[in-house]
Parts: sequence; C-alpha cells; structure tokens
Amino acid sequence: MTDRKVSQNVLVSGIVFSMFLWGLSWPSGKVLTGYCTVINFSVYRYILVVLTMVVLLLSLRISFRIRNKGIPALLISGVLLAAYSFFFFKGLKTGSAGAGGVLVTIMNPIMAYTIGLLLSKRLPSRNESIGLALGITAGCVLLKLWDNTAALLDSGNLYFLLAAFTWAVMSKFTAKGAQHGSSIGFSTWQYLITLLCLLPFTDFQEMNAAMSIKDKVFWLNLVFSSVIVTAGATTVYFYTTTRLGAEKASSFIFLVPLCAAISSWLLLGEHIMLHTMVGGVLGIAAVYIINKRKATTRTGS
Repeated sequence: MTDRKVSQNVLVSGIVFSMFLWGLSWPSGKVLTGYCTVINFSVYRYILVVLTMVVLLLSLRISFRIRNKGIPALLISGVLLAAYSFFFFKGLKTGSAGAGGVLVTIMNPIMAYTIGLLLSKRLPSRNESIGLALGITAGCVLLKLWDNTAALLDSGNLYFLLAAFTWAVMSKFTAKGAQHGSSIGFSTWQYLITLLCLLPFTDFQEMNAAMSIKDKVFWLNLVFSSVIVTAGATTVYFYTTTRLGAEKASSFIFLVPLCAAISSWLLLGEHIMLHTMVGGVLGIAAVYIINKRKATTRTGS
C-alpha cells in the first residue's frame, strides 16, 4: 500500500472487509482467552504486529520517517491506543464480553461523529441525524435494554464506554498525524508506542510459559489476530481514516456486531438471537444513511 490516491470504491471495499475481519476477531479472541490473560495476549499481539509492520515497510521500501509536525499526534494516538486496550481489557475482566463488543463497536462511530460535529461547530445534517439515531437504536436493540435498563451502568460497561470514547478521540489524532508521513509508517510507530505502554502490565512468567505452548489452535489464532486483523485490517482502517475522515470511517464500525455474531455462530456454535439480527440490520442502515450524505453532495457538485 502506498499513499497515492485510492478510489472511493476501493477505500469503501477495503474498510468493509476490515470490519468483517474485526468481527471475526471476536470468536478468535475468545479462543485465545483460554490460553492467556488478555493483557498478555495484547502484548503478544503487538509484538507480532510491530515485527510484521517493519517487514512490510522494508519490503515495500516505505519510509519510517514521520515529519516533526506529526510526532505529537503520533505519541498521543499511541498512548490512546494503549489506554483503549486497558479500558477494554478491564471491562472484559469485570463485565460481559458480549455486551462490551456491542457497546464499543456501536458507540465508537457515534462518539466520533459527535466529537467531529462539536469540533466543526456545526449541527448534524438530516441524514447524519437519522443515521446516528439508527445507530443508537441499534445499540439499544442489541443490548435488549427494555429487558435490562441497568445494563449501561454495569461496571464493565462503564469501562467499555471509556474504551469507545478513547478510540473516537484517537481516530482524530490518527487522521491528523498520519498526514505527516506514510500511513503504514505512522501505524508502525503507533503500534510500537502502544506496546511500550502495555509492557509494564505484562506477566513475564506467563509470557515464558506461553513460549512452550504447542497447540496449533493457539498459534493460528494469535497470528490471525495479530498479522491479519491488527497489522492488516486495523492498518487499513487507519489508512482509510486519513482519506475519508474519522467520522465517515468510524461509521463503518456499525457493521462489526453483526459480523461478530455471524462468525461466532459459524465458528463457535453460538446462537444468533432475533434482537441481534434486527440490531445488526439497523447498524448497516445507519452506515448507509450517514455515508449517503457525502455521496449525494459529491454527485451534485
């Protein structure tokens, strides 16, 4: 991947496929939690991610250099990515992983769009308002809030909301900072900073024990979540963020819950509930409506 202009259709296709991989990472991550703690899993993942990104940069002869103006945004986005991991893992420890997956992926784009609207000091357009309202409705349906109105106040969910907010803010700095160097180079440094921030929380005794694991399921899922999902799909997401903007790129995250539900059904045998299907459809509708605004504007110009 280079930083030359990429067509709108290619960008959209790439980010949609990335969201599918993000959804697939949920059952993969669930398998890995049986082998190690989530913090250690994250450290293993970012070690592989950084190595993969370095090999990719060297193979494609892409510069590691980030211009001085982009360094502050790089440092902040790396720390925020580590904070996102911490809040998310803390939520997994004290709350429900299923509820967390819904909250984070639904609230990410809503928060990103809200932050964008506040920074630009403008009111949402009609389509934006409808799309965001559908996104919020999708989250409520996926959580079945009519059966459990206290779900949002659970301690784990509060951490998930912090994770969603952190990701939304991070997207802004990523979109700004990656303009001062190659997208892949920026992501590599960002992942390295994230790894350095997470290392102090690592259980190194567990890390040594993990090196002796011979189960292929562990290593296949670790490589998938590291090389394909994080180094691949997440980097595509960050790249798309620099081209489409944080608000529009974040709106595609509405697709993740449905992808996660379908992949969990296919790989883990988990049942897909009616409210999951309805919420997923509403999330897809939200993506379409939010992005339809810019497409219509571009056609009329």
